[in-house]
Amino acid sequence: MLTIYTYAKCSTCRDAVKWLRAHNIAFAEKPIRETPPAPAELRAMLAHQGGQLRRLFNTSGQDYRALGLKDKLPAMSEAEALKLLSTNGNLVKRPFVLGRAKGGEIGMVGFKPEEWTAVLLQK
Repeated sequence: MLTIYTYAKCSTCRDAVKWLRAHNIAFAEKPIRETPPAPAELRAMLAHQGGQLRRLFNTSGQDYRALGLKDKLPAMSEAEALKLLSTNGNLVKRPFVLGRAKGGEIGMVGFKPEEWTAVLLQK
């Protein structure tokens, strides 16, 4: 089962949910603003993203810019960054998908249909 964190007003999130439904993939949807991913989920995603913290951040979001994270993130510890993400869902890149698919653990941020097809529909 997959867990997908989304924001209702995000067209990319809506497209991702539509894609999952079109491919009959079971998932649980969570609102990212109200219930951001927990630190353990963020650590799991970080591992899926090759340890690249920046990939977990919504770098085009207002909160990211308002907090000056472009300049602050490189000097932040992993623990500081994950705490920030776990307390402010607006900062998390979305959609944010974790779970098991086709027998393996997966973790993806953002929606790229070709990537999702390769990961979720691999035979």
